Amino acid sequence: MASEGMNAFWENIKTLPRTFRQAVFRHDAPTSDRTRSQAVFANFFLHIHSARVHPHSLKLTTTWGLGVSLIAQFVILSVTGILLMVYYKPSVDMAYTSMKDIHYVVPTGRFIRNIHRWAAHLMVITVILHMARVFFTSAYKSPREFNWLIGMILFVLTLALSFTGYLLPWDQLAYWAITIGANIAASPNELVHALGLPTAFNVGDIQKELLLGASTVGQDALIRFYMLHVMLLPIALTMLAGVHIWRIRKDGGLARPEGTPLPMGKGVGTEIPTYQNPQTATSKTYGLMCLVRDKSPQTDVNPDETAPSWPYLLRAELLVFMVTMLVCVLLGMLFDAPLTEPANPNVPENPAKAPWYFLGLQEMVSYSAFVGGIVIPSIAILGLILIPFLDREDERKGIWFSSSRGKRIAALSVWVGALCAAACVAFPVTFGWLRNWFPSIPQIIIIAVNPGSILTVLYMAWSLYILYTSQSTRLSAIALFTCFLVGFVILTYVGTYLRGPNWNFYWSQSQWPAH
Repeated sequence: MASEGMNAFWENIKTLPRTFRQAVFRHDAPTSDRTRSQAVFANFFLHIHSARVHPHSLKLTTTWGLGVSLIAQFVILSVTGILLMVYYKPSVDMAYTSMKDIHYVVPTGRFIRNIHRWAAHLMVITVILHMARVFFTSAYKSPREFNWLIGMILFVLTLALSFTGYLLPWDQLAYWAITIGANIAASPNELVHALGLPTAFNVGDIQKELLLGASTVGQDALIRFYMLHVMLLPIALTMLAGVHIWRIRKDGGLARPEGTPLPMGKGVGTEIPTYQNPQTATSKTYGLMCLVRDKSPQTDVNPDETAPSWPYLLRAELLVFMVTMLVCVLLGMLFDAPLTEPANPNVPENPAKAPWYFLGLQEMVSYSAFVGGIVIPSIAILGLILIPFLDREDERKGIWFSSSRGKRIAALSVWVGALCAAACVAFPVTFGWLRNWFPSIPQIIIIAVNPGSILTVLYMAWSLYILYTSQSTRLSAIALFTCFLVGFVILTYVGTYLRGPNWNFYWSQSQWPAH
């Protein structure tokens, strides 16, 4: 018996590599479609993909890799952020010094900080482009309404993540940028004072206290922003991003026109979707691995029309990740993240500017903090959330601008959006605004009627005009979204390059007054 036990033991030793590999991978090498599907299906990290993917989803022009690039940027930010946390000290007395140590003393510290900084900016740009791609290809339509909502929350979380990181260097640039943000949070007081309400209605004070943990930017604000930046917001973003990707899969993959032709020449793809009689339609459907018969979101999709995710999709994702990493590394090598003088509450920056993605808001805030900083952004976010529920037209998805008519409306809206934005900047700069003309005008009118609110009304009027003339909610939505996108770009440019000391207008920085 002892001999048999020893023989079995030695046999187990000899087969240990094979049994260990089987315990981990539980499938053969991915050399066939079946084993490739198994490789995806049995892997915790890859299982978020479907086992097979439609070739249309693999085309570069379908997504431009924006969603995968966002995930790559978040991974880069997480890794570099953890490395920076080793040396960063979230204290008013030590934050700036620790940042200087990272910049000048810690080996590769400057490079890692640069990558972290540019990846954060890249993520804000990419999330805007991703949202525009989803909108212009109608990928928010049924059954993807809920996922569009999740995407909007992710958009806000991305801005919040970038904004909370802005304060951490504790330099003049960060301090006064956050001060502007805090003043926007307190802007409802502007309305309370204009209406003559008691100070008990100062909702702005409560919002500012919630944001900063105090009435001014100080240690409480630094700790609060630090916790939000390194813990709460990343956790929320990770969870919602998982739901977002999972919903894409459950909603049948990326949006695409029905009957999209197949580049591999298989299947029965056609540009014209064919109507199927419910009595004669096939009952044959495929599960996640295309191996079982059951109901699935991929009803009536023949597996011959799809390609295995391994290696086609994973190879494309790896390529996007490498390109994203390369861009971040190049930016980190070429451009240093700024670090100005230590934060000094007694010496305000002039001009004090918000992060670049909020400079469009700051342009409107310069006329009314409440309307420009609270009302208009709230209207814009609410409008974006409601788009899938207001635009219910039954049309083909996955097509840029839906049709040639949609392309014409978008092109025309670019001009309308640009002209309106330029006019709403140029007119008050040239001729002044209500307070210049009527010094005793009530403040409530100043709050309600300003270039920012007029610009919003102009954009909405243009959208309603398109709705009236075209009788299409989709074209009306394209007009409104395009206008706001163009307006955002122009106002951001004005705030970045054409606003100088005291928020006055200058054609170039060389015209700024000498001190």
